[in-house]
Amino acid sequence: MADHNENFAPNPDLGDHSKAQPPTSTNGDQTQPTGSASVSSFSRDTKREASWPSVLFYIHLNILGVYGIFVLFSQTSVITCIFTFLLTLCGILGVTAGAHRLWAHRTYEATTLLRFTLMIFQTLAGQGSIYDWVRSHRLHHAKYRTVDDPYYSDKDFLHAQVFANIRKLSPKQEKLLESIDMSDLESDRIVMFQRRFYWLLYMVLFVLLPINAPLEYWDDTVQAAIFVAFSLRYLIVLNVAWLINSAHFVWGLDKSHKQSDSNMVFLVTKSYWPQYHYLLPFDYQSGEFGNYGSGCTTAFIRICAATGQATKLQTMTTEAVKRGLTMAVDSGKPIVECLKQAGAEDMCTLNREHYLQNERLH
Repeated sequence: MADHNENFAPNPDLGDHSKAQPPTSTNGDQTQPTGSASVSSFSRDTKREASWPSVLFYIHLNILGVYGIFVLFSQTSVITCIFTFLLTLCGILGVTAGAHRLWAHRTYEATTLLRFTLMIFQTLAGQGSIYDWVRSHRLHHAKYRTVDDPYYSDKDFLHAQVFANIRKLSPKQEKLLESIDMSDLESDRIVMFQRRFYWLLYMVLFVLLPINAPLEYWDDTVQAAIFVAFSLRYLIVLNVAWLINSAHFVWGLDKSHKQSDSNMVFLVTKSYWPQYHYLLPFDYQSGEFGNYGSGCTTAFIRICAATGQATKLQTMTTEAVKRGLTMAVDSGKPIVECLKQAGAEDMCTLNREHYLQNERLH
């Protein structure tokens, strides 16, 4: 059972988010400069310029995607709608179950077949290679809610959801990105294969397949192929994938952080689960969008585990949380450290098919 204990611990580069400091505090290399020259240097080192190709691409994608909604209801066949839905679902699973939960946080282990499938799915998201996605996300966790967070978690939802993704990284963020430990992915042949041939896979799977299939195999309209199967699908998958890094602004309740986009409460139900994810990112049940123990991605991972494709699913049980909190009170140690220890001990006693039980934290 030693394997469970070793695999339970998250990657060391993810940092301890319970101790995240604001960008103005003295925290290693983030010391607030005092002199005018230092201020200028600090600003220049952390300033992010707009990536104009990304800006123009995003503007055009929104226009074409919104027009795709009209085409969807006027010139699109049922089979193209189903085809688009399946590609969209596969792309989202590739990001959530693949890039996020498997490769970024190692919440479970996957067979070669499942890793290859998730690699294909992740390519269908059009989000860049798994390697680059994971590296940026790990930096996001390591610098959560600081000026060095590539997804602007010290600002508001709009910055995290849109602006951060259409700007270049600052020189400091580029250096931090290079320091992220990626040795686990570098030893994964499937990940490195995709990284090497990403743009070829992108053109074939992400661009040509959805456009060609409706025209070639069931004689649908050109408008349906371009504006629905490609543009609208891309717009949906892109924003859902970006939401993984910005969801805590919508679903997370943090009394010390005022939600600038409070009107979003009319669209979604808030919960504490995104905050839980930033404390203990290795739990496979922690959903990206404000849920826990439920949702399409969690169900997908459980099905894969039931068929033997996913193993060593890491989680936190109610009992482990209780013991961890008690341990923190009695010992005075940091809460996250105690929770990790209690969780690792609990994983050694859980049966191999614990994923069949819909364990929730109460």
